[in-house]
Amino acid sequence: MSAGQTARERARAELTWEITEAARRQLAEVGAGALSLRAVARELGMVSSALYRYFPSRDDLLTALIVQAYDSLGAAVESAAVGADPSTRWRSACNAVRDWARDRQHEYALIYGSPVPGYRAPRSTVAPAARVPMVLLGVVSQAWRRGALTAPAEPGPFPPVLDEQLRVLAEAVAPELPAAILNRVLIAWTQLFGMISFELFGQLVGSVSPSDEFFAHATDQMASFLGLVSEK
Repeated sequence: MSAGQTARERARAELTWEITEAARRQLAEVGAGALSLRAVARELGMVSSALYRYFPSRDDLLTALIVQAYDSLGAAVESAAVGADPSTRWRSACNAVRDWARDRQHEYALIYGSPVPGYRAPRSTVAPAARVPMVLLGVVSQAWRRGALTAPAEPGPFPPVLDEQLRVLAEAVAPELPAAILNRVLIAWTQLFGMISFELFGQLVGSVSPSDEFFAHATDQMASFLGLVSEK
């Protein structure tokens, strides 16, 4: 906490933390759809009206949990994907996503699982949600700038809607990347989270479970698909 905070501000920050920790425990016990401000208040020995001064509604509390989860995951991936050649950075980033998801399955389910009935995420969740894909995109963009990326063959004209989507996306996040490479980043990003979701939600049982070797092989294949080459 900042040394410049008043005692009231420190107390508020501490209680806010306690509320979100209790809510995370509820996520593990009953899931996001059954998250209840009243139940959180009971666990903390508070009256509901006091808790509402911190989070006016269930949706406000959900939003706080979602932003914190995205930021926690983003920080883990940003810390992992540094100081190595592009292909190694890619693998490190993918492993960091999987490690975080396996350690914090209920938070992963909150941000990448089924939508919570009746909840509509506000704009404040967009920037935190973008942290991981921006790391993955950054690995590829840096490799492109350094000449450490084997450009894929042009796939021919994209369908008109996809072509426009890629153009708009490139202007916003990666104007230097050819559309064919940006498209492959999107494919690899969705494959990464698809694999992790299949693993966590039991879809790989009976096929490639445990999934360690499958995941390592798949991330290698994704690096090759993206054109990432080792600089070692």
